[in-house]
Amino acid sequence: MGRRLGQHFLFRKSILDRIAEAACGDRVERVIEIGPGKGALTDSLLARADKVVAIEVDPHLVHYLNQKFRDQIDAGRLEVIEGDVLQTDFSGAVIAGNLPYYITSPILEKVFSLEHWTSAVFLMQSEVAKRLAAKPGTRDFGYLTVQTQVHSNPEILFPVPRDAFRPPPKVESAVVRLTRHSLPEVPDPSSFLKFASMCFRHKRKTLRNNLMPLYDLSAMDEGRLRAEQMSISELAALYAKLRA
Repeated sequence: MGRRLGQHFLFRKSILDRIAEAACGDRVERVIEIGPGKGALTDSLLARADKVVAIEVDPHLVHYLNQKFRDQIDAGRLEVIEGDVLQTDFSGAVIAGNLPYYITSPILEKVFSLEHWTSAVFLMQSEVAKRLAAKPGTRDFGYLTVQTQVHSNPEILFPVPRDAFRPPPKVESAVVRLTRHSLPEVPDPSSFLKFASMCFRHKRKTLRNNLMPLYDLSAMDEGRLRAEQMSISELAALYAKLRA
């Protein structure tokens, strides 16, 4: 149940409570939970939120949650939505979840497309967490880094050991908090990110080789650099220059 969808269920209560505290602080009015699974994190979130809205794609797990949390559902403190989070309309100031490793990037893209959110706390593969928080000039700095940091400030809060899951995953995990920027890092995030995706299209190639099919690069001094060597502000300045 759930395992066929690539889920590894976190069961260690101390870590679940730390995630809920990172997401909710002392108390929040409403929190969106992505992928509640068997409800371990849901339980901790209910202790710190007036209402939890949990989105679960697996109908067997939805049935399990409806039975396990019948009293909280009847009291209006929990709403369980059966559906694919990528196809579900939702919004909330606070978002939390244990992200299935195979769809972490699409879920992040979905969150960044939402208008009404202030922070998100996610358990994810440690390798992906490092990419979200990476600095320019490092191996982990890539398009996912730029996409994340254009929309938010990412913080790696703490690692989570493999033996805290059932079944244990083969990879390391970490908890990340994303705090949404009150103002965009760049003036037109959507257009800039399309440009950034072209800059990283072939990560080991230079900017000149990646951008040559689309732009006149005669005035481009940065052509010999690779995208990972430039900060977001430098990439944004290059985008503005090439567009002009």
